[in-house]
Amino acid sequence: MQKGRGRTSRIRRRKHLRSSESRGVNESYKSEFIELKKWLKNRKFEDRNLTPARFPGTGRGLMSRTPLREGQMIISLPESCLLTTETVIRSYLGVYITKWKPRPSPLLALCTFLVSERHAGDRSLWKPYLQILPKTYTCPVCLEPEVVNLLPKALKAKTEEQRAHVQKLFTSSRDFFSSLQPLFVEPIDSIFSYSALLWAWCTVNTRAVYLRPRKQECLSAEPDTCALAPYLDLLNHSPHVQVNAAFNEKTRCYEIRTASGCRKHEEVFICYGPHDNQRLLLEYGFVSPCNPHACVYVSRDTLVKYLPSTDKQMNKKISILKDHGFIENLTFGWDGPSWRLLTALKLLCLEAEKFTCWKKVLLGEVISDANEKTSLDVAQKICHHLLEESSAMLQRVSHMKDEKVSLVSQLALVETLWLEELKVLQASAETLASMHTTYLASPERLGSPPVVGVT
Repeated sequence: MQKGRGRTSRIRRRKHLRSSESRGVNESYKSEFIELKKWLKNRKFEDRNLTPARFPGTGRGLMSRTPLREGQMIISLPESCLLTTETVIRSYLGVYITKWKPRPSPLLALCTFLVSERHAGDRSLWKPYLQILPKTYTCPVCLEPEVVNLLPKALKAKTEEQRAHVQKLFTSSRDFFSSLQPLFVEPIDSIFSYSALLWAWCTVNTRAVYLRPRKQECLSAEPDTCALAPYLDLLNHSPHVQVNAAFNEKTRCYEIRTASGCRKHEEVFICYGPHDNQRLLLEYGFVSPCNPHACVYVSRDTLVKYLPSTDKQMNKKISILKDHGFIENLTFGWDGPSWRLLTALKLLCLEAEKFTCWKKVLLGEVISDANEKTSLDVAQKICHHLLEESSAMLQRVSHMKDEKVSLVSQLALVETLWLEELKVLQASAETLASMHTTYLASPERLGSPPVVGVT
C-alpha cells in the first residue's frame, strides 16, 4: 500500500483539517499588539494564558497558549487598565465636565473622551488601545438605510429607535462640545461630528463591561456602570460557553474565569448573554450561527392574520393578552412555537361560548380538543407565512448584492440573519407537523406549561 493512502492516514488528515479550521493565526507579532502589551505591562498587566490571533468565522480574537482547565482564571485586568468615567474626570476634560450644566451623562463623558483621544492620535496616552479598536462598526445603527429596510420588522423598528437615540444625544450635546473648543486648534464641529460620536457610542455599546453602579457628583443620574477593558474586549462571543466575569473589589481587577476547558491553540470565548440573533445584531453587530437562543418573533399583525375577522371578541382578547404580558416576545424557536405563543393563540382561538375560560387558558389548562387543534392550525399557518417571508427576503438580499457591490458586506450580514431565521422556522414547521399529527392520540405531548399568575 502506498504511504499515506491507508484508513489511519485518512483519519489523521481529517483531524488535522478540523484542527486547522478552528485554529487561529497568531497576530502577537503585529506592531499594534506589541505596543498594546507594553502599555498593559506598564499598567501592571501581563497575560500568560492568551495571545491575539485571527480566526476563520469570528475574525480577531484571543487564542489559548496552553490548555485551560475548568474554573481557571483566564484574565485578571487591573483597575488601572480600565477606562471609566473616573478616568475621564481625572483627565483634562474633568474641569469642563464638572462645570457644565445640565450635568453630562456617564455615556456622554465616555464618548467625549474617546472622540477626543482618537483625535489626539500619537499624543494620546490611550493610543495603544485606540488603534486596535474597530474603525467602523456593523451594528444596524451604522448600516445604510436601504440595508436597514431589509431587516425583520421588529429589528428595523428597534434600529430606528436606536438611531434616533444617538441623533438626540448628538444634538443635545453640541453646546457641551462647543465648550471644549479651548482644548483644540481645529473647529470643534470637525472633531465632534455625528460620525465621530456614533463611532464612540458603538465602541461603548459593543465593548463595555459591567461594573457596579458608581456615583460621580458632576455627572447626571443615569446608571454609571460601563467600563472599557483593553485587551479583554478582544474575547469573542459564543452561546455555547459559560464564564464567570466580574470586578473583584478585593483584588481591584476585572476577572474572568472559564466554566469549561479549552485546548491549546483554540479560540477562547466568553458569553455576552443568552441573546437571540436579532439582539446580537442590534447590540453587537454580528449574528451567531447555530445559536441555541435563536428565535423568530411574531408581530401582533401576524398573530391575528389567520384568525376569523368576524370574531366580535377579538379586540377584548387582544386587550387581555396585552394586560397580562402575552402580546410581546411571542416566538418560534428550534423546538417549535414558544409556550407563550401557543398560549396566546389558544386564547385568541377561544369559541364565544368558552370565552369566560380565558383565565384558565393563561394558567395552562386545556379548554377543549377543538381549541387545541385550532390553535395548532393557526400556528402552522403563521409559521408557513414567515417561511415564505424569509425566503422572499433572502431573494431580495441576493438581488441587491448583485446590484449594490459597495454594500456587499452589509448585505451579507443581513443575509446571514435571514438564513438563520429560515432554519429556525423550518425546524419549527417540522415540530408543529409532529405535534399536529400526534395531538389527538396523545394530547399530553403538548407538555406541561409553567403556571402563570392571573388576576
